[in-house]
Amino acid sequence: MLITFFRAVVLYIIVLIVVRFMGKREIGQLQPFELVISIMIADLASTPMSEIGIPITNGIIPILGLLVMHLIISAINMKSIKAREILCGKPRILINRGKIDEQALEREKFTINELEERLRGKDVMNLGDVEYAILETSGEISVVLKPGKRGTIPEDFGITPEYEGMAYDLVIDGQVMYQNLKILGKNYEWLKKELNNLNMKPEEALVATIDGSGTIFAQKKEKQNGRRIE
Repeated sequence: MLITFFRAVVLYIIVLIVVRFMGKREIGQLQPFELVISIMIADLASTPMSEIGIPITNGIIPILGLLVMHLIISAINMKSIKAREILCGKPRILINRGKIDEQALEREKFTINELEERLRGKDVMNLGDVEYAILETSGEISVVLKPGKRGTIPEDFGITPEYEGMAYDLVIDGQVMYQNLKILGKNYEWLKKELNNLNMKPEEALVATIDGSGTIFAQKKEKQNGRRIE
């Protein structure tokens, strides 16, 4: 049992390292070659994890080999547009200028019901509201609504909003984000003073953030060291 536990831990660490090297894509955004590698890694890891009679290297070495293949294919994918089209395919326009392209749906094995389902996932309830719908190489659908159906933006009213900048975390679950304080040119004493104005210490904060305008939002933890804070 201990051997099985040890093998599972080792394989978990190896797979985690390999996945980290593969990049930060979400599962729904994997390209076809990335999805194939992910499935193969899962299969290669599961067998030596449960079968003690199989050397653990029989799983580790092929997984590392797949990582090397992934890095090579990714490099080719970055440098060659033609290779990119072969490996990942090309985006397909399913709705063009408000008209559904039946041939495109047939090529991509898409039914009208599936198209409507994907559009609902984008908060589009009516096919008639869509100007363009593009099936991306990752399987995601990008939607451009007709001009009359798009939400209004400040530019429509001749308004130019002020620059908001980026918000930074100052405290997360009582842990001070010193790196962010350094980026902001602030220190712990400044943070302590600001949160003191909100009747809390940095270590008592569940979360504290600051936006581009300098406004601080903070919420106190309900419990501190196992006891409720009143």
